[in-house]
Amino acid sequence: MKKVSVTLLVFFALGLVLVACATPPKEEMDKALDAVFRAENDPDAVAYAPLLLVRARDSLTRMQSEADAKNYDEAKRFAAEAVNNAERAISDGRIAAARAKEEAARLLADLPDNLAETTNTINTAGRLPGLDDFTGEVDLARDTFDNAQQHFEDENYIDAISNAETVRSLLSDVNSRINGAAGAASRKK
Repeated sequence: MKKVSVTLLVFFALGLVLVACATPPKEEMDKALDAVFRAENDPDAVAYAPLLLVRARDSLTRMQSEADAKNYDEAKRFAAEAVNNAERAISDGRIAAARAKEEAARLLADLPDNLAETTNTINTAGRLPGLDDFTGEVDLARDTFDNAQQHFEDENYIDAISNAETVRSLLSDVNSRINGAAGAASRKK
């Protein structure tokens, strides 16, 4: 009788273990869905950590596939991976946004002086032979600078940086062409 009781107890315990393992990890899966949802709705994560978001979504897909196949340990592992990638996307996105803001601010701070210097150089150069009219290019640089400032105010640092670099490139090209024309004019004398 005692042997039968022990055997039944062992089978009962094994049955509980199997039942516990035979249910989807709902709590972990819900946490994964919530974490990925938060990351997908975080503008910094979307803009600055898109690859981590892709990984988080992929982990969600694999989590669901494993749960559907009743591989609950694997589903639980992919749920944890999705949470990890989603949280990293949010964290990395915030860090990258702060860096982009600093870079955009630095670029924008230098541009008014660069615009003034280029305008001054054009005025000083006067009508050197071979010197083109740079009014259109300087006006384009000013308009692009205004756009960069607007992007910065809108917290769109990626476009602010892109516009600021375009302004810097335009001004560098104008200054280079003025210096070339001045050098050619001085050699002719």
